[in-house]
Amino acid sequence: MLLSADWVLPVDGPPIRNGAVALDDARIAAVGPVDDLGEGERFEGAVIIPGFVNAHSHLEYAVYAGFGDGLPFGPWILDHTERKRRIGWDEMLAIARLGAAQCLRSGITTVADASFCGASARACADLGLRALVYLEVFGRGTEQIVDRFGINRARIENALSERVRLGISPHAPYTCSPELYAACAALDLPIATHLAESEAEQEWLRSGTGAWEHLAELLPPPTGQTGIRTLAAHALLSAAMVAVHCVKVDAEEIALLAKHDVAVAHCPRSNALLGCGVAPFTDLRRAGLRVGLGTDSPASTPSFDMFDELRAAVMAARAREERSDALSATEALELATLGSAAALGLRGEVGSLTPGKRSDLAVVSLDGSPYFPWEDPAAAVVFGGSPERVLLTVVDGHECYRKGGTEWHELTAAASSARRQLLQTAATKVPT
Repeated sequence: MLLSADWVLPVDGPPIRNGAVALDDARIAAVGPVDDLGEGERFEGAVIIPGFVNAHSHLEYAVYAGFGDGLPFGPWILDHTERKRRIGWDEMLAIARLGAAQCLRSGITTVADASFCGASARACADLGLRALVYLEVFGRGTEQIVDRFGINRARIENALSERVRLGISPHAPYTCSPELYAACAALDLPIATHLAESEAEQEWLRSGTGAWEHLAELLPPPTGQTGIRTLAAHALLSAAMVAVHCVKVDAEEIALLAKHDVAVAHCPRSNALLGCGVAPFTDLRRAGLRVGLGTDSPASTPSFDMFDELRAAVMAARAREERSDALSATEALELATLGSAAALGLRGEVGSLTPGKRSDLAVVSLDGSPYFPWEDPAAAVVFGGSPERVLLTVVDGHECYRKGGTEWHELTAAASSARRQLLQTAATKVPT
Protein backbone atom coordinates (compact mmCIF):
# COMPACT_ATOMS: atom_id res chain seq x y z
CA MET A 1 0.00 0.00 0.00
CA LEU A 2 1.31 3.44 -1.00
CA LEU A 3 -0.58 6.56 0.11
CA SER A 4 0.19 10.22 -0.55
CA ALA A 5 -1.27 13.59 0.42
CA ASP A 6 -0.53 17.30 0.57
CA TRP A 7 1.26 16.72 3.86
CA VAL A 8 2.58 13.83 5.92
CA LEU A 9 3.06 14.48 9.65
CA PRO A 10 5.37 11.77 11.04
CA VAL A 11 5.21 13.38 14.55
CA ASP A 12 8.74 12.21 15.41
CA GLY A 13 10.13 14.27 12.52
CA PRO A 14 9.37 17.45 10.56
CA PRO A 15 6.26 17.71 8.35
CA ILE A 16 6.72 16.51 4.78
CA ARG A 17 5.05 18.59 2.08
CA ASN A 18 3.63 16.49 -0.76
CA GLY A 19 4.53 13.36 1.20
CA ALA A 20 3.91 9.65 0.95
CA VAL A 21 3.82 6.61 3.23
CA ALA A 22 4.65 3.13 1.97
CA LEU A 23 3.28 0.17 3.92
CA ASP A 24 4.71 -3.33 3.74
CA ASP A 25 1.83 -5.33 5.19
CA ALA A 26 1.74 -4.68 8.95
CA ARG A 27 4.84 -2.45 9.06
CA ILE A 28 5.68 0.99 7.70
CA ALA A 29 8.26 0.56 4.96
CA ALA A 30 9.12 4.16 4.10
CA VAL A 31 8.07 7.76 4.69
CA GLY A 32 9.18 10.64 2.47
CA PRO A 33 8.40 12.96 -0.44
CA VAL A 34 6.31 11.75 -3.37
CA ASP A 35 9.29 12.49 -5.62
CA ASP A 36 11.19 9.70 -3.83
CA LEU A 37 8.44 7.16 -3.10
CA GLY A 38 5.82 7.69 -5.79
CA GLU A 39 2.21 8.79 -5.45
CA GLY A 40 0.12 5.62 -5.04
CA GLU A 41 -3.41 6.43 -3.84
CA ARG A 42 -3.56 10.22 -3.73
CA PHE A 43 -5.59 12.27 -1.23
CA GLU A 44 -5.84 15.91 -2.30
CA GLY A 45 -6.38 18.57 0.36
CA ALA A 46 -5.50 16.06 3.05
CA VAL A 47 -2.85 15.11 5.58
CA ILE A 48 -1.59 11.67 6.63
CA ILE A 49 -1.01 11.34 10.37
CA PRO A 50 -0.18 8.47 12.74
CA GLY A 51 -3.31 6.82 14.03
CA PHE A 52 -4.41 8.42 17.28
CA VAL A 53 -3.66 6.44 20.45
CA ASN A 54 -6.57 6.84 22.88
CA ALA A 55 -4.99 6.56 26.33
CA HIS A 56 -8.31 5.99 28.14
CA SER A 57 -11.68 4.82 26.91
CA HIS A 58 -14.75 2.82 27.94
CA LEU A 59 -16.06 1.37 24.68
CA GLU A 60 -18.83 -0.44 26.55
CA TYR A 61 -20.41 2.95 27.39
CA ALA A 62 -20.68 4.19 23.81
CA VAL A 63 -24.45 4.77 24.06
CA TYR A 64 -24.55 6.24 27.59
CA ALA A 65 -24.48 9.85 26.38
CA GLY A 66 -26.47 12.25 28.55
CA PHE A 67 -27.25 9.85 31.37
CA GLY A 68 -26.96 11.70 34.67
CA ASP A 69 -25.72 14.91 33.10
CA GLY A 70 -25.33 17.62 35.74
CA LEU A 71 -25.35 15.24 38.70
CA PRO A 72 -22.58 15.49 41.29
CA PHE A 73 -19.78 12.96 40.76
CA GLY A 74 -20.99 10.36 43.29
CA PRO A 75 -24.65 10.21 42.16
CA TRP A 76 -23.49 10.25 38.54
CA ILE A 77 -21.48 7.04 39.07
CA LEU A 78 -24.43 5.43 40.88
CA ASP A 79 -26.75 6.30 38.00
CA HIS A 80 -24.47 4.55 35.49
CA THR A 81 -23.98 1.57 37.78
CA GLU A 82 -27.75 1.10 38.07
CA ARG A 83 -28.27 1.35 34.30
CA LYS A 84 -25.64 -1.33 33.63
CA ARG A 85 -27.81 -3.79 35.57
CA ARG A 86 -30.48 -3.54 32.86
CA ILE A 87 -28.48 -5.23 30.09
CA GLY A 88 -26.49 -8.41 29.50
CA TRP A 89 -23.45 -9.56 27.53
CA ASP A 90 -25.04 -9.34 24.08
CA GLU A 91 -26.07 -5.73 24.60
CA MET A 92 -22.69 -4.79 26.05
CA LEU A 93 -20.98 -6.35 23.05
CA ALA A 94 -23.24 -4.43 20.66
CA ILE A 95 -22.42 -1.19 22.46
CA ALA A 96 -18.68 -1.91 22.50
CA ARG A 97 -18.71 -2.67 18.78
CA LEU A 98 -20.26 0.73 18.14
CA GLY A 99 -17.61 2.35 20.35
CA ALA A 100 -14.83 0.63 18.41
CA ALA A 101 -16.37 1.78 15.12
CA GLN A 102 -16.66 5.36 16.37
CA CYS A 103 -13.00 5.33 17.39
CA LEU A 104 -11.92 4.13 13.95
CA ARG A 105 -14.08 6.83 12.36
CA SER A 106 -12.23 9.40 14.49
CA GLY A 107 -8.81 8.24 13.25
CA ILE A 108 -8.08 6.29 16.44
CA THR A 109 -6.11 3.11 15.81
CA THR A 110 -5.23 2.10 19.40
CA VAL A 111 -7.33 2.25 22.57
CA ALA A 112 -6.51 1.65 26.21
CA ASP A 113 -9.92 0.49 27.33
CA ALA A 114 -11.20 0.02 30.85
CA SER A 115 -13.64 -2.85 30.39
CA PHE A 116 -16.42 -3.78 32.81
CA CYS A 117 -17.07 -7.24 31.37
CA GLY A 118 -14.57 -7.84 28.55
CA ALA A 119 -16.90 -7.05 25.66
CA SER A 120 -14.52 -4.39 24.35
CA ALA A 121 -11.85 -7.04 23.69
CA ARG A 122 -14.22 -9.00 21.49
CA ALA A 123 -15.37 -5.80 19.74
CA CYS A 124 -11.82 -4.64 18.98
CA ALA A 125 -10.89 -8.08 17.67
CA ASP A 126 -13.94 -8.04 15.38
CA LEU A 127 -13.43 -4.54 13.97
CA GLY A 128 -9.62 -4.51 13.73
CA LEU A 129 -8.92 -1.88 16.38
CA ARG A 130 -5.65 -2.22 18.30
CA ALA A 131 -6.37 -2.42 22.02
CA LEU A 132 -4.99 -2.81 25.50
CA VAL A 133 -8.04 -4.03 27.42
CA TYR A 134 -7.92 -3.53 31.19
CA LEU A 135 -10.52 -5.77 32.88
CA GLU A 136 -12.01 -3.91 35.85
CA VAL A 137 -12.16 -5.22 39.40
CA PHE A 138 -13.74 -3.71 42.51
CA GLY A 139 -13.93 -4.58 46.20
CA ARG A 140 -12.38 -4.84 49.64
CA GLY A 141 -10.75 -8.25 49.37
CA THR A 142 -8.85 -10.13 46.70
CA GLU A 143 -11.51 -12.66 45.71
CA GLN A 144 -12.40 -10.68 42.57
CA ILE A 145 -9.10 -11.73 41.01
CA VAL A 146 -10.73 -15.14 40.62
CA ASP A 147 -14.44 -14.37 40.76
CA ARG A 148 -14.44 -11.42 38.35
CA PHE A 149 -11.14 -11.03 36.54
CA GLY A 150 -10.68 -14.76 36.05
CA ILE A 151 -14.19 -15.27 34.67
CA ASN A 152 -14.00 -12.31 32.30
CA ARG A 153 -10.51 -13.28 31.16
CA ALA A 154 -11.71 -16.76 30.26
CA ARG A 155 -14.66 -15.26 28.40
CA ILE A 156 -12.41 -13.22 26.08
CA GLU A 157 -9.39 -15.52 25.81
CA ASN A 158 -10.05 -16.25 22.13
CA ALA A 159 -10.21 -12.50 21.36
CA LEU A 160 -6.71 -11.81 22.71
CA SER A 161 -3.79 -11.57 20.32
CA GLU A 162 -0.72 -9.48 19.57
CA ARG A 163 -3.11 -6.70 18.55
CA VAL A 164 -5.63 -7.07 21.41
CA ARG A 165 -3.73 -7.39 24.68
CA LEU A 166 -4.79 -7.93 28.27
CA GLY A 167 -4.45 -5.67 31.29
CA ILE A 168 -6.23 -5.21 34.62
CA SER A 169 -7.92 -2.18 36.16
CA PRO A 170 -8.45 -1.86 39.89
CA HIS A 171 -11.12 0.75 39.38
CA ALA A 172 -10.13 3.44 41.90
CA PRO A 173 -8.86 3.81 45.48
CA TYR A 174 -12.39 4.48 46.72
CA THR A 175 -13.71 1.20 45.22
CA CYS A 176 -10.63 -1.02 45.69
CA SER A 177 -8.63 -1.80 48.81
CA PRO A 178 -4.81 -1.71 48.89
CA GLU A 179 -4.96 -5.52 49.16
CA LEU A 180 -6.83 -5.73 45.86
CA TYR A 181 -4.35 -3.36 44.21
CA ALA A 182 -1.52 -5.60 45.44
CA ALA A 183 -3.23 -8.69 44.03
CA CYS A 184 -3.57 -6.91 40.67
CA ALA A 185 0.10 -5.94 40.69
CA ALA A 186 1.08 -9.55 41.41
CA LEU A 187 -0.40 -10.61 38.05
CA ASP A 188 2.41 -8.71 36.25
CA LEU A 189 -0.01 -7.18 33.73
CA PRO A 190 -0.41 -3.58 32.57
CA ILE A 191 -2.54 -1.66 35.09
CA ALA A 192 -4.91 1.28 34.66
CA THR A 193 -6.69 2.99 37.53
CA HIS A 194 -8.73 6.14 38.07
CA LEU A 195 -6.75 8.38 40.43
CA ALA A 196 -7.41 11.77 42.00
CA GLU A 197 -10.35 12.46 39.70
CA SER A 198 -12.59 14.49 42.01
CA GLU A 199 -12.61 16.36 45.28
CA ALA A 200 -15.36 14.01 46.53
CA GLU A 201 -12.94 11.10 46.08
CA GLN A 202 -10.18 12.90 47.97
CA GLU A 203 -12.45 13.92 50.84
CA TRP A 204 -13.76 10.38 51.30
CA LEU A 205 -10.30 8.81 51.29
CA ARG A 206 -8.86 11.37 53.72
CA SER A 207 -11.69 11.57 56.26
CA GLY A 208 -14.57 9.26 55.33
CA THR A 209 -16.88 12.25 54.94
CA GLY A 210 -18.56 14.12 52.12
CA ALA A 211 -20.59 12.95 49.13
CA TRP A 212 -19.51 9.32 49.49
CA GLU A 213 -20.32 8.99 53.20
CA HIS A 214 -23.78 7.44 52.71
CA LEU A 215 -22.13 4.69 50.62
CA ALA A 216 -19.74 3.62 53.36
CA GLU A 217 -21.13 0.08 53.60
CA LEU A 218 -20.45 -0.50 49.90
CA LEU A 219 -16.90 0.86 49.78
CA PRO A 220 -13.58 -0.19 51.28
CA PRO A 221 -12.84 1.79 54.43
CA PRO A 222 -11.02 5.09 53.82
CA THR A 223 -7.27 4.97 54.36
CA GLY A 224 -6.85 8.42 55.88
CA GLN A 225 -4.87 9.73 52.94
CA THR A 226 -5.30 10.22 49.22
CA GLY A 227 -5.13 7.36 46.77
CA ILE A 228 -1.71 8.29 45.40
CA ARG A 229 -0.22 8.50 48.88
CA THR A 230 -1.85 5.20 49.90
CA LEU A 231 -0.53 3.37 46.84
CA ALA A 232 2.93 4.86 47.41
CA ALA A 233 2.90 3.76 51.06
CA HIS A 234 2.15 0.19 49.94
CA ALA A 235 4.80 0.25 47.18
CA LEU A 236 2.10 -0.09 44.52
CA LEU A 237 3.08 2.73 42.17
CA SER A 238 5.05 1.50 39.16
CA ALA A 239 5.87 2.03 35.49
CA ALA A 240 3.24 -0.62 34.66
CA MET A 241 0.49 1.73 35.87
CA VAL A 242 -1.50 4.34 33.95
CA ALA A 243 -3.15 6.82 36.32
CA VAL A 244 -6.30 8.19 34.70
CA HIS A 245 -7.33 11.82 35.29
CA CYS A 246 -5.03 13.13 38.10
CA VAL A 247 -7.05 16.32 38.42
CA LYS A 248 -6.70 16.81 42.19
CA VAL A 249 -2.96 16.30 42.70
CA ASP A 250 -0.48 18.41 44.63
CA ALA A 251 3.25 18.86 44.06
CA GLU A 252 4.19 16.00 46.40
CA GLU A 253 1.84 13.59 44.64
CA ILE A 254 3.14 14.59 41.21
CA ALA A 255 6.65 13.92 42.51
CA LEU A 256 5.56 10.47 43.73
CA LEU A 257 4.12 9.63 40.31
CA ALA A 258 7.29 10.81 38.61
CA LYS A 259 9.56 8.93 41.02
CA HIS A 260 7.83 5.64 40.17
CA ASP A 261 7.42 6.41 36.44
CA VAL A 262 3.62 6.17 36.60
CA ALA A 263 2.04 7.32 33.32
CA VAL A 264 -0.98 9.64 33.19
CA ALA A 265 -4.02 9.57 30.89
CA HIS A 266 -5.26 13.15 30.55
CA CYS A 267 -9.02 13.45 29.83
CA PRO A 268 -9.86 17.18 29.76
CA ARG A 269 -13.42 16.96 28.38
CA SER A 270 -14.52 14.42 30.98
CA ASN A 271 -12.89 16.39 33.78
CA ALA A 272 -14.70 19.55 32.68
CA LEU A 273 -18.15 18.11 32.00
CA LEU A 274 -18.25 16.21 35.30
CA GLY A 275 -17.24 19.39 37.12
CA CYS A 276 -14.09 17.77 38.50
CA GLY A 277 -11.77 20.59 37.46
CA VAL A 278 -8.81 21.19 35.18
CA ALA A 279 -5.85 18.83 35.57
CA PRO A 280 -2.40 20.45 36.03
CA PHE A 281 -1.20 19.20 32.65
CA THR A 282 1.77 21.54 32.44
CA ASP A 283 3.00 20.52 35.91
CA LEU A 284 2.64 16.83 35.05
CA ARG A 285 4.60 17.25 31.85
CA ARG A 286 7.24 19.44 33.51
CA ALA A 287 7.80 16.68 36.11
CA GLY A 288 8.82 14.34 33.29
CA LEU A 289 5.74 12.12 33.44
CA ARG A 290 4.63 10.12 30.42
CA VAL A 291 1.32 11.81 29.61
CA GLY A 292 -1.15 10.68 26.96
CA LEU A 293 -4.57 11.91 25.86
CA GLY A 294 -7.79 9.96 26.40
CA THR A 295 -11.38 10.57 25.35
CA ASP A 296 -12.93 8.67 28.27
CA SER A 297 -16.42 7.71 27.02
CA PRO A 298 -19.82 9.16 26.10
CA ALA A 299 -20.86 8.39 29.66
CA SER A 300 -18.94 11.51 30.67
CA THR A 301 -18.11 13.20 27.35
CA PRO A 302 -20.18 13.61 24.18
CA SER A 303 -18.14 11.25 22.01
CA PHE A 304 -14.95 9.36 21.16
CA ASP A 305 -13.98 12.37 19.02
CA MET A 306 -10.21 12.74 19.44
CA PHE A 307 -10.22 16.04 17.56
CA ASP A 308 -12.55 17.56 20.16
CA GLU A 309 -10.28 16.12 22.87
CA LEU A 310 -7.23 17.73 21.24
CA ARG A 311 -8.93 21.13 21.22
CA ALA A 312 -10.08 20.71 24.82
CA ALA A 313 -6.53 19.84 25.88
CA VAL A 314 -5.14 22.97 24.23
CA MET A 315 -7.81 25.24 25.66
CA ALA A 316 -7.64 23.78 29.17
CA ALA A 317 -3.84 24.08 29.33
CA ARG A 318 -3.85 27.64 28.05
CA ALA A 319 -6.70 28.69 30.34
CA ARG A 320 -5.13 27.15 33.45
CA GLU A 321 -1.69 28.62 32.76
CA GLU A 322 -3.06 31.88 31.30
CA ARG A 323 -0.51 31.53 28.50
CA SER A 324 -1.21 31.05 24.82
CA ASP A 325 1.96 28.95 24.47
CA ALA A 326 1.09 26.50 27.28
CA LEU A 327 0.30 23.79 24.70
CA SER A 328 0.82 24.23 20.96
CA ALA A 329 -1.06 22.39 18.22
CA THR A 330 2.09 20.43 17.35
CA GLU A 331 2.54 19.41 21.00
CA ALA A 332 -1.12 18.42 21.25
CA LEU A 333 -0.86 16.20 18.18
CA GLU A 334 2.18 14.53 19.71
CA LEU A 335 0.27 14.10 22.99
CA ALA A 336 -2.49 12.13 21.23
CA THR A 337 -0.09 9.94 19.26
CA LEU A 338 3.45 9.40 20.48
CA GLY A 339 2.68 10.68 23.98
CA SER A 340 -0.16 8.22 24.48
CA ALA A 341 1.92 5.42 22.98
CA ALA A 342 4.69 6.14 25.49
CA ALA A 343 2.18 6.22 28.36
CA LEU A 344 0.97 2.75 27.37
CA GLY A 345 4.45 1.31 26.86
CA LEU A 346 3.88 1.10 23.09
CA ARG A 347 6.21 3.84 21.88
CA GLY A 348 8.35 1.37 19.94
CA GLU A 349 5.31 0.07 18.04
CA VAL A 350 2.87 2.93 17.35
CA GLY A 351 2.42 6.68 17.68
CA SER A 352 4.54 7.95 14.79
CA LEU A 353 5.02 7.32 11.09
CA THR A 354 8.40 5.67 11.42
CA PRO A 355 9.74 2.87 9.21
CA GLY A 356 9.55 -0.39 11.12
CA LYS A 357 6.59 0.62 13.30
CA ARG A 358 3.11 -0.84 12.89
CA SER A 359 1.15 0.32 9.84
CA ASP A 360 -1.34 2.44 11.81
CA LEU A 361 -2.40 5.75 10.25
CA ALA A 362 -5.28 8.07 9.39
CA VAL A 363 -5.92 10.34 6.42
CA VAL A 364 -7.67 13.61 7.31
CA SER A 365 -9.12 16.03 4.76
CA LEU A 366 -9.00 19.74 5.52
CA ASP A 367 -10.32 20.79 2.10
CA GLY A 368 -13.08 23.34 2.63
CA SER A 369 -12.12 24.03 6.25
CA PRO A 370 -11.01 27.46 7.52
CA TYR A 371 -7.46 26.06 7.68
CA PHE A 372 -7.19 25.35 3.96
CA PRO A 373 -5.11 26.35 2.00
CA TRP A 374 -2.44 25.28 4.42
CA GLU A 375 -0.20 27.37 6.61
CA ASP A 376 0.51 25.03 9.54
CA PRO A 377 -0.70 21.45 8.85
CA ALA A 378 -0.54 20.44 12.55
CA ALA A 379 -2.74 23.39 13.55
CA ALA A 380 -5.10 22.55 10.69
CA VAL A 381 -5.52 18.99 11.99
CA VAL A 382 -5.92 19.97 15.65
CA PHE A 383 -8.24 22.94 15.18
CA GLY A 384 -9.97 21.99 11.93
CA GLY A 385 -10.18 18.20 12.08
CA SER A 386 -13.25 16.11 12.88
CA PRO A 387 -14.46 12.52 12.41
CA GLU A 388 -16.41 13.75 9.39
CA ARG A 389 -13.09 14.73 7.80
CA VAL A 390 -11.40 11.35 8.33
CA LEU A 391 -11.13 9.70 4.94
CA LEU A 392 -9.30 6.51 5.86
CA THR A 393 -8.13 4.65 8.96
CA VAL A 394 -5.58 1.84 8.65
CA VAL A 395 -4.54 -0.59 11.42
CA ASP A 396 -1.75 -3.11 10.87
CA GLY A 397 -1.90 -2.36 7.16
CA HIS A 398 -5.61 -3.22 6.95
CA GLU A 399 -8.23 -0.69 5.92
CA CYS A 400 -10.59 -0.57 8.91
CA TYR A 401 -12.58 2.52 7.93
CA ARG A 402 -13.10 4.44 4.69
CA LYS A 403 -15.47 7.37 4.42
CA GLY A 404 -18.37 6.53 2.18
CA GLY A 405 -17.57 2.86 2.15
CA THR A 406 -17.97 1.83 5.79
CA GLU A 407 -21.50 2.33 7.12
CA TRP A 408 -21.98 -0.20 9.98
CA HIS A 409 -25.81 -0.02 9.72
CA GLU A 410 -26.51 -3.28 11.58
CA LEU A 411 -23.94 -2.44 14.24
CA THR A 412 -25.55 0.95 14.87
CA ALA A 413 -29.05 -0.54 15.03
CA ALA A 414 -27.99 -3.14 17.61
CA ALA A 415 -26.36 -0.48 19.80
CA SER A 416 -29.46 1.73 19.57
CA SER A 417 -31.57 -1.19 20.74
CA ALA A 418 -29.27 -1.61 23.74
CA ARG A 419 -29.61 2.09 24.57
CA ARG A 420 -33.38 1.73 24.60
CA GLN A 421 -32.98 -0.97 27.25
CA LEU A 422 -30.83 1.40 29.32
CA LEU A 423 -33.70 3.88 29.21
CA GLN A 424 -36.23 1.37 30.55
CA THR A 425 -37.18 1.02 34.19
CA ALA A 426 -37.12 -2.80 34.40
CA ALA A 427 -33.74 -4.17 35.47
CA THR A 428 -32.06 -7.48 34.66
CA LYS A 429 -28.88 -9.03 35.94
CA VAL A 430 -25.62 -7.54 34.74
CA PRO A 431 -22.87 -10.00 33.67
CA THR A 432 -20.39 -10.71 36.48
